[in-house]
Amino acid sequence: MSKFKRSVCSKCIVLTLIAALCLPFVMSEDAFAFSERVIQKGATGDDVVELQSRLQYNGFYTGKIDGVYGWGTYWAVRNFQEDFGMDVDGLVGDKMKMRLEKATKYDEGFVQNALKEGRKFSHYGGTPKEKQQGPKGSAKGGSSKGGTSNKGSNGNAGQSQTPSSQGGGGTKEGTGGDEQPQQPENDQPTIEKANNVPSGYSDNDIRLMAQAVYGEARGEPYVGQVAVAAVIVNRINSATFPNTVSEVIFEPRAFTAVADGQIYNEPNEQAKKAVIDALNGQDPTGNAIYYFNPETATSDWIWSREQIKQIGKHIFCY
Repeated sequence: MSKFKRSVCSKCIVLTLIAALCLPFVMSEDAFAFSERVIQKGATGDDVVELQSRLQYNGFYTGKIDGVYGWGTYWAVRNFQEDFGMDVDGLVGDKMKMRLEKATKYDEGFVQNALKEGRKFSHYGGTPKEKQQGPKGSAKGGSSKGGTSNKGSNGNAGQSQTPSSQGGGGTKEGTGGDEQPQQPENDQPTIEKANNVPSGYSDNDIRLMAQAVYGEARGEPYVGQVAVAAVIVNRINSATFPNTVSEVIFEPRAFTAVADGQIYNEPNEQAKKAVIDALNGQDPTGNAIYYFNPETATSDWIWSREQIKQIGKHIFCY
């Protein structure tokens, strides 16, 4: 190999190493850390912090980045969905997360550090970050004005179209605004870890659903447990079934776990988590309202239902 070729190869290797070392620093400015959960009104936590930051980056959200999905964030989400030709429902699922990732940037280090240090700050794109934050502790001096323009309809489009909009024993619409969490004394971020429990569901509703899931599907894979919880949610939202958790679960001959008493067993944490995921829009069944075990089912009627798919030992159908 000639000296010229060796020189070119050496330079290429050096440049490749430099690029590899610099890549983490470049990527850190636009960290994409959304979890797999559907984000909706009432949620709190780091997912909402990232959502608000990205929406503010291109001007859809002008409120305070506080990790609380209230009305200001809700309208910002709807406006983004409308402008980008998406379904306008206020729910942030995989499709919107991908759009946000492509259309915005998110400096997680800048945002989380500002929250930790109690600074007033914003996250608008094109504005130098040193101009977007106040001194440490400045957030305690007052809150910034929140809100966005209420572009679009005032209807509850998403709430009538998603399983997570309706609950047992309570109202079926979210209430309240962008409640601000209290600043802790140790100046840590004002962020709560999200359970993402939609408005309208009581603790008793969550527990009863978890008992049903545990009794019906505790031997199933996790996706199968979410699927059973989703069927309960889908029934609550169906005009042909009762509209509360307890009435759906205790409807005569509806669930084997009620008939054989397993509904009263203590549910585990996995069953509770499956319920939360289903309430937040996770539905691996494809909108099923029935399911059965083909190895034990004796009813000709259940076999006559239009089948969607099998998950674990259960076949889910319309």
